[in-house]
Amino acid sequence: MSNQTRRRLKTLVGAGSVVYASNDDQRRSGIARAASLAKIAEKEKITGLFTADLLQADPDGLAGSTGSQDPIIALAALSQVTEYIGLIATVSTTYQHPYNLARLIGTLDHVSGGRAGWNAVTSSVGEENFGDISLPDPATRYARATEFIEVINALFDANDPASVRRASSGSISIDPRKLHPIDHRGTFFQVKGPLNVPPSPQHRPVQFQAGQSDEGLILGARYAEVIYTSQPTLNDALGFVERVHQHANAYGRHENKPLIMNSFHSVIGESATDVSRRLREKHERIDYQQGKLKVADMLGGEIDLRDFALDQPIPPKFLPEVGLINRRRGRADIFKRFALQGLTLRELIIQAQETGHWYVAGTPETLADAIEERYRAGVLDVISLHGLGQPDQEDLLLNGLLPELRKRQLIDEDYFGEDFRSNLGLSAIKSPSAVY
Repeated sequence: MSNQTRRRLKTLVGAGSVVYASNDDQRRSGIARAASLAKIAEKEKITGLFTADLLQADPDGLAGSTGSQDPIIALAALSQVTEYIGLIATVSTTYQHPYNLARLIGTLDHVSGGRAGWNAVTSSVGEENFGDISLPDPATRYARATEFIEVINALFDANDPASVRRASSGSISIDPRKLHPIDHRGTFFQVKGPLNVPPSPQHRPVQFQAGQSDEGLILGARYAEVIYTSQPTLNDALGFVERVHQHANAYGRHENKPLIMNSFHSVIGESATDVSRRLREKHERIDYQQGKLKVADMLGGEIDLRDFALDQPIPPKFLPEVGLINRRRGRADIFKRFALQGLTLRELIIQAQETGHWYVAGTPETLADAIEERYRAGVLDVISLHGLGQPDQEDLLLNGLLPELRKRQLIDEDYFGEDFRSNLGLSAIKSPSAVY
């Protein structure tokens, strides 16, 4: 199991877009829809809302709308129409600063009443928008991420929870003597402190971490409370979790190993015939020329597949050396393995629609079988479900898959507490006794 005390499977869904569109009848249509979806998710007792992010406008349209809103601001808005559901913002440790993030994510924890989490990524794109001529190499990005997390944790830990008091009038007073500096001087950051946002309800917002490469796995095993990973098969997941546990043990995390999260991509149908129809229609909608660009991106972005035949495998000599790739090594490793299995370029394009994630098409019962298999195998603690807000899938998610998972007693039927940490089944963070 990926934690010593077994808990029910925790569930996440993607937060809706708050963005205004030029053809909206109302200027608040975006936030109104996102708020409505958040309320539905909370009614269903979903554990958290997750936001992905990118730091560039995708020129080829491969990422859809990802990156079209700031995650923290969007989640702050949704915090005001919900009470219990967690709020996870994806943040780049390469292009953010730990002091600034501590202020932002700490404030999100305050405004949400203790429901904030942040997902650390090292970024594979966006360097052109932050003054970098080229993307830093993975070793540099992960070294910076390590120091980033150490600094932000030190900032959260240094302040005394009793530093802020509320008067009978409702106003607050802050005792600056209880806000302590950290005097950090490292390779990437020099931060004196103290953090000027007082301790929030969770003390530290919940730490997620996403990364498929060996460097990402080690970072997550060392610091993360939840590791977000893409493992397309059960065997992949078993091997990944074994390596996470080995590294976690090496860092002394014998009793508080990170939870394992997988994004579960799916097509849900009412019957086998209905599933086949939905898959056929989905594949008919694929732009296969754009799909070649997407597969190239999944393989690291350095291969040109535009002239390759759709119904032939990619010759092995054209596949990249994963260790030399600077962007998304973990994803490139998944797609190189797919290619070496003999999948045609067409089949790779179909796989690329799910970007290397765990993917199942079937009835609610079939999907529940796949989820239960991984849960019982001890390689799945948190699952991100798709379908909410999708007209052809939402009803089958809400009235098919979720009830089936509840019937099998796999997922929670209510919230356990008022903060995100307790609803994930994580222990509270205690204030350290040391004063910085």
